[in-house]
Amino acid sequence: MNKRDIQALFDVNGKVALITGATGGFGMAAAKGLAAAGAKVMVTGRTASKLEAVVKEIREEGGLAAGCAGDPANHEDVKRVVKATADAFGTPDVLVTAAGTNKPGPIIEQSVADWEEVMDVNVKGTWLFCKEAGRMMIERKQGGKVVLLSSTRGMLGMSRYTAYSPSKAAIDLMTKSLACEWGPHKINVNAIAPTVFRTALTQWMFDDQAFYKNILTRIPIGRLGEPEDFIGTLIYLSSKASDFMTGAIVYVDGGYTAG
Repeated sequence: MNKRDIQALFDVNGKVALITGATGGFGMAAAKGLAAAGAKVMVTGRTASKLEAVVKEIREEGGLAAGCAGDPANHEDVKRVVKATADAFGTPDVLVTAAGTNKPGPIIEQSVADWEEVMDVNVKGTWLFCKEAGRMMIERKQGGKVVLLSSTRGMLGMSRYTAYSPSKAAIDLMTKSLACEWGPHKINVNAIAPTVFRTALTQWMFDDQAFYKNILTRIPIGRLGEPEDFIGTLIYLSSKASDFMTGAIVYVDGGYTAG
C-alpha cells in the first residue's frame, strides 16, 4: 500500500455522522473531531440552546453541522432526530452514542427514579438510536459504523455505582450482540470505554482530592483523560481502517485496566 492508500483508510470526509449527547464532554469532542476530519455532523441532546452553540462553533471552524434537540430515552424524539439527520445530510454512515448520565449513591439511599434515569439514558437511549439509525443503514445496504460509549466501569465495579456500572456493562453486551446481528449487513459495532475523563459529569471526582489522587495511582500514564484523547480511536472506528473490527470494547484509559 502507498501513502495515499494508508491515508484513505482513515478518511471520513463527506461521511454523515450522528452524535448523541453532543452537549456533553465526549459527545462534543466527537462532534468537533469528526467535523474537523470532514464529516457532516448532526448533533443531538436535550437542550436546544446548547446544541446551537456546538453547531455554531463547528461552523465557525469551517465544518458542516446541524442540530436537532431530543430526549434519547423518548422513542418519538429519537425517530425525529434520525429523520432530521437523513433530511439534512442523508442516511447516517456513522452513529456515535455519547449520551449518558450518572446518579451515584449508596443503593439503600438511592431512589428508584435515579436508577431508572441512568438506565433510561445510558441503555434505553443507546438501544433506541441503534434501532432507528441502524434501520436506515440496513435499508440503504451500504454498511455503516456504530460507536457506543462504554466505560471501564462496565468491567470494574465501584462503590455507589450500582446504576452506572450495570448500565455500561449492558452497553458492552449490546455492542457484542449488535456486532453479531449486523455483521452480515457490513455494519461494524464497537465501543470506546474510557476511564475518568475531564467532563461536567466527572467534576465531583476532581473536586474530591482523596478520590482524585487514588484514581491517579491506578493510571500508569499518570494523568486523567481529556475528551480529545479518544478522538483518534473514534476516527479509526468510524473509518475504513476498522472494517474487519467489530464487537470490540476498546479501553482508552491510560492503562487503568492493565493491572
